[in-house]
Amino acid sequence: MNSYPKSAVAAATLFALMALSSGAALASSNKIALMPGGPHPYFAPWEQAAADAKKDFGIGDVQYKVPAEWKLDLQTELMESLATQGYVGFGFFPGDAVGINSTLQELSANGGVSAALAGCAQDPTKAAFCLGTDVYKAAYVGAQALIKAMGGKGRIVHLAGLVIDPNTKLRMAAIEKAVGETNGAVTLVQHITDLDAQEAADQKINALLGAQKDQIDGLIATAYIPSTVAAKALRNLGDKRIKLIGMDDDKIVLDGIRDGFVAGTMAQNAYGQGYIGAYALDLLASGCKVKDDAPFQKTPQTAKFIDSGTVLIQKANVDTYADDLKKVTAEIQGGFKAKFLACK
Repeated sequence: MNSYPKSAVAAATLFALMALSSGAALASSNKIALMPGGPHPYFAPWEQAAADAKKDFGIGDVQYKVPAEWKLDLQTELMESLATQGYVGFGFFPGDAVGINSTLQELSANGGVSAALAGCAQDPTKAAFCLGTDVYKAAYVGAQALIKAMGGKGRIVHLAGLVIDPNTKLRMAAIEKAVGETNGAVTLVQHITDLDAQEAADQKINALLGAQKDQIDGLIATAYIPSTVAAKALRNLGDKRIKLIGMDDDKIVLDGIRDGFVAGTMAQNAYGQGYIGAYALDLLASGCKVKDDAPFQKTPQTAKFIDSGTVLIQKANVDTYADDLKKVTAEIQGGFKAKFLACK
């Protein structure tokens, strides 16, 4: 579970100043919902982000709503129910990147606004933008950190998510690029995919280490579950020789960093996705429009992508990285309106 702290006096003051300087409305009557596709610890910080955005930006209401299961129809039914209750802004992680679009169309036709958070809806979509992790960049930075931890040479294995996920292919390409830049000093042994389920991750990662741990110098995990499984496996083996760079900030991974079993992990900015998403949706619901020349990035899913930022967590910042993420969030939020929106 992401362990984003609820308050830090300095960070709270910074956010309040950012809210004022960014020209946020003093108050609105808008009701905003932040909604993942289903239950998952990654999204836990959205609840605090909702409360903080409501307070900091004077939004009528911001609520964190979670469908009971990871089923698209449950997510869309919840969206439609909230719309009948007066909610006008929806920050969502799509239960299905294509299937969500018909519901977004209906919401838009009735005056609603939406934005994809943490994962993108497939273009063409009524989502105003997608605010999420630049997965290629995060994997590339993580691979570079792993190579450095290994002393610039050795053999590595990539522990990945679903092979059908376009993000997995981007992560593969990023790791291959980082390895290629070593001019043969580092070898990528293999990508092991489809490790998003606990059982599959336990089985494949423990089998890999059981058979090949003496031939592996580094592991890079680019999904939540394989990161925790690999960290736990290395601890159980008592192995600090194999270097691991993970993804996200589960307690198992953070404790592994503190105790020397994990070299580092890439923290995604889940809190910032919810906080900035609520802020932007309030402005859109108040009449702002996305600029025609907004400086979006393009991804395989959308032409309207915004990087929400990542932070490499290692031993030196394992106890302070949340402050680093808050700074990233404040910087993005502070410039968001001027960069991406046109408001009368």
